Amino acid sequence: MTHSTRGLRKGAVTAVAVGTLAVPMAGGSAFATPASVSAGSSSSSSSASVVRAADPPSPSDSGSATPGQVQKLTPAVEKELDTAVQKVMAEANVPGVTVGVWTPDKGEYVKSFGVADKSTGQKMSPDLHMRIGSETKTFTVTSILQLVDEKKVGLDDPIGKYIDGVPNGDKITIRQLAEMRSGLFNYSADDDFYKALTSNPERPFTPQQLLGYSFKHPVLFEPGKQFYYSNTNLILLGLVVEKESGRPLHDYIQDNILTPAGMKQTLFPTGNEFPEPRSQGYTNQTASGKVEDTVDWNPSWGWAAGAMISTLNDLRIWAPTVATGTFPNGDAMISPATQKQRLITPKTTIPGAGYGLGIFNVQGWIGHNGSLPGYESLTIYLPSAKATLVVVLNTDINHDNSEPSTLFGQAITKIISPDNVFNLPAQPAAR
Repeated sequence: MTHSTRGLRKGAVTAVAVGTLAVPMAGGSAFATPASVSAGSSSSSSSASVVRAADPPSPSDSGSATPGQVQKLTPAVEKELDTAVQKVMAEANVPGVTVGVWTPDKGEYVKSFGVADKSTGQKMSPDLHMRIGSETKTFTVTSILQLVDEKKVGLDDPIGKYIDGVPNGDKITIRQLAEMRSGLFNYSADDDFYKALTSNPERPFTPQQLLGYSFKHPVLFEPGKQFYYSNTNLILLGLVVEKESGRPLHDYIQDNILTPAGMKQTLFPTGNEFPEPRSQGYTNQTASGKVEDTVDWNPSWGWAAGAMISTLNDLRIWAPTVATGTFPNGDAMISPATQKQRLITPKTTIPGAGYGLGIFNVQGWIGHNGSLPGYESLTIYLPSAKATLVVVLNTDINHDNSEPSTLFGQAITKIISPDNVFNLPAQPAAR
């Protein structure tokens, strides 16, 4: 993509492998956006080898922890984590970050570093609301899968059955949209969209307007032939949820996912509302190219691909919930059979990374990242150890062509799970 796309791109596995919500402008890891079409050019859904979420990763020679397990969070390990996090902060010039690691038997680590507001010096803290960009995709796809369980939607139905006017709509299936193999152009990679967003970042966008930026481009490949992270896919899935449930997407997610999960500090905004306490967000995905504060930007341009807001503790709840398909109280969020479908994660062009139905598997860690202008997040779960890692930070400005959230994820997992290192390549979010 031209322009910086990291903020809009993030929601995916990587520029090539997954997307983000970058502004390009993935929707920020508001959505993840692929760097180029060639990212998935060599794999097809029919021939790609399948990596299941529960499969153990290949062991490496690093570290002493048992493969698939995590280190005990002793004072010495916590000190190591402090040093690693602060090193990434300094190198990537991150104003503020909060990290949480939770295990059932090895302890927990929750700590904030730096500032939430550079102008006032307000300290970063674990209770702050943050934009989570492309992590929104996990909620939208969960909604679709619930409707699949209710037999209101079929995974292998063509999108044209539900939404008119979609290029290749008679061929592209709901499944292919969710697994990023539709071939539809990513609207957040369109130059006109980028100009419209950055020239007036507080303006609202409708789903139809977003689709318009995509549909003026030819389809990139036949459905199922390649992996290409596209925020366009999620806008269509959000519209399907609304049509088949008869409810606005934000209401559906609130009542069917957030409330039963006990996620009281998470919301799907309908405008630029942003609850307090919150962190400011800093990006260079701007019309001037200078770093600006994005706290008042309207995330409607990310909508079903990247508009949501959450907190560290709520994301702690979400990590095992989305990875297992089970609510904290033990009730099924989606059926075991449908969850099994979700966790089939065909390989992408990124070594060690696979992408399923709105979820990825990176070296055994299951979840999603998010990025949109000013904010990044990472929420992942290691099933073999029942361990959760959440990182939230207040910038999406890349460092040496890597997203800060990935740098944190890699540095932390090198310490706590040396045989399962989260090493997702980064890509600009906005595009």
